[in-house]
Amino acid sequence: MNGIRLVAVLAVLAIGTFVAMSSIYAVSEVQQAIITQFGEPVGAPVTTAGLKVKVPFIQDVNLIDKRVLEWGGTPTDMPTKDKLYVSVDLFARWRIADPLQYFLRLRDERSAQSRLDDILGSETRNAVAKHELIEIIRTTKDRVPLRDTVLAGAGPEQHVGSLVPIQKGRKVVEQQIFAAAAEKVRVFGIELLDIRFKRINYNESVRPKIYDRMISERRQIAERYLSEGNGEAARIRGDRVRDLNKIQSEAYQQVEQIRGVADARATEIYSKAYNQSPEAVEFYEFTRTMQSYKSIIGENTTLVLSTGSDLFKFLEGVTPDGSRVSVQRSRDKR
Repeated sequence: MNGIRLVAVLAVLAIGTFVAMSSIYAVSEVQQAIITQFGEPVGAPVTTAGLKVKVPFIQDVNLIDKRVLEWGGTPTDMPTKDKLYVSVDLFARWRIADPLQYFLRLRDERSAQSRLDDILGSETRNAVAKHELIEIIRTTKDRVPLRDTVLAGAGPEQHVGSLVPIQKGRKVVEQQIFAAAAEKVRVFGIELLDIRFKRINYNESVRPKIYDRMISERRQIAERYLSEGNGEAARIRGDRVRDLNKIQSEAYQQVEQIRGVADARATEIYSKAYNQSPEAVEFYEFTRTMQSYKSIIGENTTLVLSTGSDLFKFLEGVTPDGSRVSVQRSRDKR
């Protein structure tokens, strides 16, 4: 009898423990819960952490993440307003703000990610199609580019190195996508926190042509700077030749002026020497004639002079007895 009572007590304890375990559940700090009864939500969502109680067997606990979740889109080709096909890759951050609506409409995270793919992809295509590529690439419209001090202002085309003006910029486009998508995902109990462009690239089919055009433009700019450099070099060389000719001309003028002054001074000295005495005049005449001989008489030189020539009288010599010798004999003695 006591054995049967013991078994009954143990059975009651086991059933009570099982019922208690089925009616108690735990919610962590990163979770929230929806209680369903026969598949339908009952009561308010459980958003606080701790041990909770539910009706056993007929109620189920559906745990929902309340952390910030990530969404990463796949790169998609889409046209811009200026008819350029680009591959756009996005990422976003979201969280479940209304767990009841989320559970009723989506149930799980996989369905939420699929719905985000549709909404965010659609809004991105609409925004990209409304803006030119430069508006999506550039971040701010007031940014000042860095310019090489060597190339800055070198040449008539001052726009080289400047940025094309924009009206909005990438940040405004991202805000437009965010505003449009946030309204559409809010009905699913989702709060969209942020959306950004991860990567924007040209379509594979047009990328080689774009790169070729960029290379061609860079080459044109290089050729322009090269031609301007060659022109500047030619101008510098021309100025150098002109300055050199000017210096040489001025130097020649100064030399001639100095030479004229020197000749005038020499003439003055010569005239004073003439007026001193007949012997000084004769000595001066002799020395000047000897100097002229050095310049006009060299090796194998033949002179034809008249007997009345000033040069001839110093070519004649005088013998010890006072008789004159001929020029030929005087040359033979030498």
